[in-house]
Amino acid sequence: MEPIAKAWRQAGGWIGHRQSELRLAGRVTVAGVAAFAIGHWLNLPQAYWAVFTAVIVMQASVGGSLKMAMDQLLGALIGGAYGAVVALAIPHTEPVTVGVALTAALAPLALLAALRVNFRVAPITAIIVLLGATSMHTGPVEAALDRALEVALGGTVGIVVSLFVLPARAHGVLASAAGRTLLLLATLQRTLLAGLIQRADPHDVQRQLDAIRGAINKVETATEEARRERRSHLTDAPDPEPFLRTLLRLRHDLVMIRRTAGDPLPEPVASRLAPALARVSSATDAFMTGTASALSRRRHPPSLAEVDAAFDAYTADLLMLRGEGVTRALPVDAIGRLYAFSFALEQQRQNFRDMANRTIESAQHEAGVAPTTPA
Repeated sequence: MEPIAKAWRQAGGWIGHRQSELRLAGRVTVAGVAAFAIGHWLNLPQAYWAVFTAVIVMQASVGGSLKMAMDQLLGALIGGAYGAVVALAIPHTEPVTVGVALTAALAPLALLAALRVNFRVAPITAIIVLLGATSMHTGPVEAALDRALEVALGGTVGIVVSLFVLPARAHGVLASAAGRTLLLLATLQRTLLAGLIQRADPHDVQRQLDAIRGAINKVETATEEARRERRSHLTDAPDPEPFLRTLLRLRHDLVMIRRTAGDPLPEPVASRLAPALARVSSATDAFMTGTASALSRRRHPPSLAEVDAAFDAYTADLLMLRGEGVTRALPVDAIGRLYAFSFALEQQRQNFRDMANRTIESAQHEAGVAPTTPA
């Protein structure tokens, strides 16, 4: 029985860590089946287009689904209309004339799709209108209208399903993406602070920075989707911009710290500051990982009291070294690095407060409480 119980525990753990993916899979399935059923009920000639559109439209959040639905519909309208014009203007009953019509239809629409990615469905729609009308013996205008109707149906089904079936609002996606980014920032912070005492591997630091860049890109996408939901009056969630802005500032803080931590601090400064730096590392790690957990659970962040105490203790130790004249014996570049690091810590302290405020706003919105934190 133990292997079976272990398998159930593993399955439960996997499901627990894949809630958002499972919800998205459920929405995609419901949207595809619903689009097929409605298309069949309406007796659409190519109802599978509605199914394709419903599945393509379904994104991780309502805001993402709304953008994809508009892109699909706009592309279908432009591609269908232009394909119909070409089909009416150029006879295409022979292979040569079909090739000419296809060239005339594809060239401008392919350029449009290359210039504006949200029109990428336009060339495909034009091809189907042009070639599909010939194979099905329907008029090009009728074929274009059918495609537009089928895409509109699929897009509408996708939006409705994303709103009412296991809905995922963009603000929640943004909070989760911000939390994952904070975990990466916390790992890099530990590495960089340790590098002030013992040299860090530059390749490992660069790898972590690359991972943070990818995570920030996801936050930017979620921010745009959250903006779209707010503009469409689909949510009263807080303005998503401060989330992105604060994460970018925290990343910039670590970039500044990296410039100071390229080499270990010289002795005796390194050994004298090692305990204070270890305390700063522990306190900032606890705050960032705790805030990441709070964002994923829509809870309040941990207190900043230990961060403040650790930063103050580091500043006090640095002032003591200065008062003893220890820092005056350092090379100029080492003194510059030391004070640049101290400045970066002070900037980070303020940005931690901003992140705490953003996290509190997220928790208050989840609980239906009016925001009380400063902007």
